[in-house]
Amino acid sequence: MLLFISLIITLIMIAVLVTLYHPAFGKKPSVERVQSSPQHSQGAFTNAIPTSMDTSFSSSLTMIRDLMKRNTNRKPKGDIQRVSFPSFQHPHPVTNVTWFGHSASMVELDGKRLLLDPMFGRAPSPFPWLGGKRYSKDLPFQLEELPSIDAVILSHDHYDHLDYGTIKKLRSKVNRFFVPLGVGSHLEKWGIDPGHITELDWWDEVEWSGLTLACTPARHFSGRSLHDRNATLWCSWCLIGNASRLFFSGDSGYGPHFKEIGSVYGPFDLSLMECGQYDSRWAPIHMCPEETVQAHLDVKGRWLLPIHWGAFTLSFHEWTDPIKRVTKSGREHGIQVVTPKIGETFLVEGDSPPSSSWWE
Repeated sequence: MLLFISLIITLIMIAVLVTLYHPAFGKKPSVERVQSSPQHSQGAFTNAIPTSMDTSFSSSLTMIRDLMKRNTNRKPKGDIQRVSFPSFQHPHPVTNVTWFGHSASMVELDGKRLLLDPMFGRAPSPFPWLGGKRYSKDLPFQLEELPSIDAVILSHDHYDHLDYGTIKKLRSKVNRFFVPLGVGSHLEKWGIDPGHITELDWWDEVEWSGLTLACTPARHFSGRSLHDRNATLWCSWCLIGNASRLFFSGDSGYGPHFKEIGSVYGPFDLSLMECGQYDSRWAPIHMCPEETVQAHLDVKGRWLLPIHWGAFTLSFHEWTDPIKRVTKSGREHGIQVVTPKIGETFLVEGDSPPSSSWWE
């Protein structure tokens, strides 16, 4: 009995030490750093409207049931289509966008190269050997090939958007990081110079290198470990240049904030809008595809690029369900849904964006 108790205590101590010192968990910001935000209350950030997930006992049982089901279509049966990213020195004077799967994207706007939620790791986990692996065996490029990046823009601190290994490899290539309040603490722990980090609250704007970057609301949550739930803010972004206006949703459930954003910053030439990893049990924090289309209409978008799918299985739906539903709903509403292959660059102009059904 004493040996058993000692083993349990040892395991608990190891778990606590790993949580405190494993660098991938990042660092919780001090209360003083974030408490002045109108979104911060009683030690945590909150959404603008009531937002909660179904955590009842019966809901937990149904999730265990769904995890045990054998649905072979939750992941691709083989390696998925992608294109080898041809060049980081595009000869295009107009705005262009490259989607790398899930939410990771590169935007070139007014000559500035921006990386959005650049999660290029093998799995969205603090331990890359755990968790669901990336669908594609390889990225369309090697991180070592990246040239200088003008700015990385992050929407929140979840592992499928902010990856420790990726940031370590990128940190010498990135001139600036724009993040929601508190997320800078993670970056600082990982060796990023605080002088290269700009933290913003909802509705904050910054003029930078000829662009206007606006941190706008989202309906979600944050956290990387057991002790930092909602310690940092989550957000969407408006990227405004002379050539184009883009909206990046980050992760968000549907809500009135989309119309507010459209009223203040719309219309947008392109919206990069989340459409995957949804479930009725967490509907307030992730949109279903039909809501994605409505959110695009709310922000007054022209073209819709569905993101947050095509790289990882983080929910129970079939892996192609998001793109099938969002394209169907887009057609019904007369919206141009852009469907590039992973690694394919397209120009934000004209009338013929990528529209193949490559996932079939």
